[in-house]
Parts: sequence; structure tokens; C-alpha cells
Amino acid sequence: MCVQNNYNLATATDDALVDDLARQGIPYVPFFPLGGFRRLQSSTLSAVAGRLGATPMQVALACLLRRSPQLLLIPARRRPPNLRENLAPGV
Repeated sequence: MCVQNNYNLATATDDALVDDLARQGIPYVPFFPLGGFRRLQSSTLSAVAGRLGATPMQVALACLLRRSPQLLLIPARRRPPNLRENLAPGV
């Protein structure tokens, strides 16, 4: 069993639910972790990425991974280079 809902840095309205599920050991699978059809864009996200030598999307995924050990990300990408880019925060 898991819970799936729209969740990313811009739409983090399920924070209380994510915490509650983590206490119960239930995975939360956010869909659109990179913002969906309109990708996340933020000057703060870009600035942090620049300081870390990462892409803004890598920083966004890393923030979600750090948010909860029960958060399971599936950032779908069609092109292999983009998939490798999205896997980097989890390594």
C-alpha cells in the first residue's frame, strides 16, 4: 500500500500527510515531482543549483528525497540523458 498525490516543491500541500504516513511506515509517491507539464522554475532553486554544481531539477529532487524517507520518487523522463540527470540526486 502507498499513497500517491500531486506533490513537489511548489505544491507541498500534503506535508502533514507525508509526516503522518512516515510515522506509519507507509510510502508516499508524489506525481509530478518536477512540476508536471510546467516544470518548476525559481531563482532560488537556480541559485542553489549553481552553488552546488547541479541542475535545478536535481536540487528539487534532492529536496524531496530529504523531506521524508518514505517519499518514493518516480521522475519520468523519455530521454536517457535526462533520466541519468534525475537519478543523480539519489546516488
